Amino acid sequence: MTIPALVWLRRDLRCHDHAALHAALTRFDRVHCAFVFDTDILDALPSRQDRRVEFIHVSVLQLHQALADLAHASGVPGGGLIVRHGAALAQVVALARRLGVQEVLASRDYEPAARERDRRVAEALAAHGIAFSLHKDQVLLECDEVLTGQGRPYSVFTPYKRAWLHRLDAFQLRAYPVERHARRLAPLPADEPPLPSLADLGFAPTNLGALPLPPGAQGAQGLLDGFARRIDDYHVARDYPARKGVSYLSVHLRFGTLSIRQAAALAHQRAAQGSEGAAVWLSELCWRDFYFMVLWHYPHVVTQSFRAQYDGVQWDDAPDLWQAWCQARTGYPLVDAALRQLHQTGYMHNRLRMVVASFLTKDLGIDWRAGERHFAEHLNDYDLAANNGGWQWAASTGCDAQPWFRIFNPVTQSQRFDPQGAFIRRYVPELARVPDRHIHFPAAMPAAALQACGVRLGEDYPHPVVDHARARERTLMRFHFLQRDGA
Repeated sequence: MTIPALVWLRRDLRCHDHAALHAALTRFDRVHCAFVFDTDILDALPSRQDRRVEFIHVSVLQLHQALADLAHASGVPGGGLIVRHGAALAQVVALARRLGVQEVLASRDYEPAARERDRRVAEALAAHGIAFSLHKDQVLLECDEVLTGQGRPYSVFTPYKRAWLHRLDAFQLRAYPVERHARRLAPLPADEPPLPSLADLGFAPTNLGALPLPPGAQGAQGLLDGFARRIDDYHVARDYPARKGVSYLSVHLRFGTLSIRQAAALAHQRAAQGSEGAAVWLSELCWRDFYFMVLWHYPHVVTQSFRAQYDGVQWDDAPDLWQAWCQARTGYPLVDAALRQLHQTGYMHNRLRMVVASFLTKDLGIDWRAGERHFAEHLNDYDLAANNGGWQWAASTGCDAQPWFRIFNPVTQSQRFDPQGAFIRRYVPELARVPDRHIHFPAAMPAAALQACGVRLGEDYPHPVVDHARARERTLMRFHFLQRDGA
């Protein structure tokens, strides 16, 4: 008797080193694979041109072909990915019943809304006698795998990292092979419709194809191979946005087109050989696990400060300043260049994410939640756990946050990390002729010198919307009063 199972793919769009797929192939005789373009998620997006949807769509097409090739090479003709478009709960339950599977397997998701969705799916499947199991795939160490000596979640990163590194061994980094079991992949149902186009989903193309962001598992592997040649310099190069210093793999980790184990194994091995760059990148992967752990144990951080006393911070209602920030017209070139990079490409360099977030919360005095939502709308690699953690860090409201009295100076950050203004000139071309020593803060130039560069403040480029020194003092007072009042 043939016993079938269904693997429901979500944030794991690959068919190699895949925990849920490996589990299904080693336990069941016939394994179907499915992906749902979930209308509960898609319909909530503010635009029908979304790079993430296009990235997922191309990655799903690649995955379909990869599964078909894998099945064919194992003597199973007609393989591939079953794709549905609709509410995930209804689609998964209907498909599981139609295929007569005994179990649906998926990778665990840690976001509160996804956890609630999976709870409801499990209940609906159980009503029809179908099991539902979740498998660790997004992270290296999850939930309760790294706890304090008292059995509690960590709220400070450094001791968490020590414990995390102690637990991270060959067992945690092992791959889940799929290829050797591919003969158990099921052919597609005979009446399976063709995969939907982007237009069928109700979305229009973006500029994704013009960006250096190759989608799918093939794109992820190419980027990882390239980064492997640069990883030893990561600890130095990562802070300079005009340099090719980072991995550019965050969107692939977000959608699982790259195995986190494969990425970490590379870093772990190179770090053990003495690579400082690899050790620092491994630390970044640890931050990623840390924020997933925080979200799992403290879901209130989605809408509230991690530390309740910081919900008492009196943020400003400043719509003009908010619009200047959103429109990348703050008068601080590095901040404006970073936001223009985000809007044009869906990407922002990690150093600049900290600078931009600090500027919104500490210079403009605007609630971190507004900035978090703006990033959620525009970032290709938007991940609730990391984005929330990063914004609360910058705003000094989160766990292990940037101390409230340390405030990034957008001018000195620019001078240090974009010294020749190469990044600024790329995204703020109206300042292209401004000399290096002035490009970080053109408002300090004499009017005649500015005019000689073809720049008129207030017309070609805005005046600074705030004075950083005064804004800094206001922020110090804002948090000082909170501390004084014992909140």
